[in-house]
Amino acid sequence: MRISGILLTILAIGLTGCSSEPAQLPLMQYSMGEKVPVGHLTYTVFETQWATHFGEGVTARVPQNRFFLVRLSAVNGGVADAPIPNFTIQDDSGHTYSELTDGDGVPQWVGYLRSAKPADFLQGNVVFDAPPGHYKLKVSDDQQHAALIDMPLTFGAETPEITPVGPEDVMRDKAMEKK
Repeated sequence: MRISGILLTILAIGLTGCSSEPAQLPLMQYSMGEKVPVGHLTYTVFETQWATHFGEGVTARVPQNRFFLVRLSAVNGGVADAPIPNFTIQDDSGHTYSELTDGDGVPQWVGYLRSAKPADFLQGNVVFDAPPGHYKLKVSDDQQHAALIDMPLTFGAETPEITPVGPEDVMRDKAMEKK
């Protein structure tokens, strides 16, 4: 009896040292343009653009590096309102950059604190201040599910000219494809 009590004590002490955090699963990786399911949310990255500034003259907003805009959508497939967590990007060396909290001058900025109602979506731009490079966008939900979206390095217009895309534009595009 005494030995089993000692064994139980040792076992209890050993378990106390174990982490209560869930083990990190490897992140699934997707390509830009693919639908990325993460919990009840489904993300799609449509395009990326680099900008040297927003605005003109003395009131222009200038980044420390470059503004990196990521145009994406997040669809809530759940039955309750879902918060859309903030994003980070990671370069090939492992450096990470957090999404900017200020969208002043950013076209179609989706905001920093955001959510989507059931069967609804959020679409627009998120913005980072980062040096030009190859990045992966980390997307997640509020339940610790996450994935990475590979975004190749491309340079287009330095000042973004982004056209709005909403449900009516998608329907028009589908009608054009049938012709």
